[in-house]
Amino acid sequence: MAAGKVWLVGAGPGDIGLFTLKGAAVLQQADVVVYDSLVGEGVLARIPEHARLINVGKRASHHTMVQEEINKVLLEEAQKGNKVVRLKGGDPFLFGRGGEELELLSENGIPYEIVPGVTSPISVPAYNGIPVTHRDFCSSLHIITGHKRAGQEYDIDFRALTQTKGTLVFLMGIAALKDICKGLLDGGMDPDMPAAVLQKGTTAGQKRVVATVSTLKAEVDRQGIETPAIIVVGKVCSLADKFAWYEKLPLAGWKVLVTRPRQHISKTADLLRKKGAEVLELPSICTVPVEDNSKLYEAFEKLNTYQWIIFTSPAGVEIFFDEMDRKEMDVRSLGQAKIAVIGEGTKKKLKEHHLLADFVPSVYDGDTLGAELAKELQGNEKILIPRAEAGNKKLPELLEQAGAKVDDIATYTTRYEKSRLIDEKKEFETGSVDCVVFTSASTVKGFVEGTPGLDYTTVKAACIGKQTKAAADAYGMQTRMAKKATIESLIELVEEMRQENC
Repeated sequence: MAAGKVWLVGAGPGDIGLFTLKGAAVLQQADVVVYDSLVGEGVLARIPEHARLINVGKRASHHTMVQEEINKVLLEEAQKGNKVVRLKGGDPFLFGRGGEELELLSENGIPYEIVPGVTSPISVPAYNGIPVTHRDFCSSLHIITGHKRAGQEYDIDFRALTQTKGTLVFLMGIAALKDICKGLLDGGMDPDMPAAVLQKGTTAGQKRVVATVSTLKAEVDRQGIETPAIIVVGKVCSLADKFAWYEKLPLAGWKVLVTRPRQHISKTADLLRKKGAEVLELPSICTVPVEDNSKLYEAFEKLNTYQWIIFTSPAGVEIFFDEMDRKEMDVRSLGQAKIAVIGEGTKKKLKEHHLLADFVPSVYDGDTLGAELAKELQGNEKILIPRAEAGNKKLPELLEQAGAKVDDIATYTTRYEKSRLIDEKKEFETGSVDCVVFTSASTVKGFVEGTPGLDYTTVKAACIGKQTKAAADAYGMQTRMAKKATIESLIELVEEMRQENC
């Protein structure tokens, strides 16, 4: 068997937007992903479903697997012919022990690549308004590990660091903050030198404590800090308040769970991130074509006899045209049929096939579509509705009451999913997530399927429309509904909820 290959991939500091394009591309083709505890949840959520997962821990003082075993795992998985991604928080080579992992691979002739990651000593200060270099303050940057072995003294020349007059960034040093500050002061540093501790940078948990080298430990004790966090020492720390930008974004400090179908990249998540939210984007449902689509194929044979075709979801559009492709049919087969869609997302998906909707209801739900379209009918139309197996029953009833002959055909099934890596229930129970966004009733049901036992009365839910809100209300969630059934209006609702929470 031919040997596989290993990619050492830096996952960045936490914000999924700082994960590199190459890292994302490599991750998608992985057979095996070996990941550690400092990889951000946004990146973990992008691991493909087909990849086998190996958790090696690697948080300070808590190692699921010792380094030597990790090295062996990478070798053994590659020797089986697998494409192995070693996913590491930050950058693989900056205190990431990437060099050690390569030694065994190199000795055994295993091919490998390095995909650098955005590193926290630069990105986390940047998200806190601290430029690590500035011509008016310093001309060098020094990155030091603050971790030391139990019972041993620091092997750091604090006097030499002090004499550089550069910015100092200590990683993994929060437990030894007192010793680091003492070492710098004993090494001759000005007690009034600005210094900062930066918690969970680039995420909703970001927090900044700015003081001086002589007062930083006391200030951290007073304000409290959580790990992971970094220590920054230097005159540039005095710029933090002046240059701060992240916390000024309207959704900064909020972590929002967005549920979506697995197949869809979420526009909702992208817009929330632009507003400053940390978005945990998890699929709660997936859509699959029904095993026997013979009824749809029968409808295809008489497509030109329908006066209307109704699409109730983007998935319905996608599967309909996929099946047309399979049967080697093109859009001319639709004849003179007009097309109705339930909302903006479905309308946009239809436009991708170079077709414009003839009818969109004033409220984006099945009941309104049925009632309003019924008023447009003469009373003898043939209507095709290719949609989900468990679709709104009232829609065809309203149309039939108006005299139409309706072929209501199930073309796909909705299945519920839960994350293999992220415990959604725990996220809510620990207060980590501030709000969940639902864009359909089925995503509500998928969320509930994935969080059995959760007290849903504690869940704040932003819902896109009436049926979605009703589904969330049924579980006792604290629901709010967007003014309009559009993604833009939904984002505005989340902003309102954030302001009310301030």
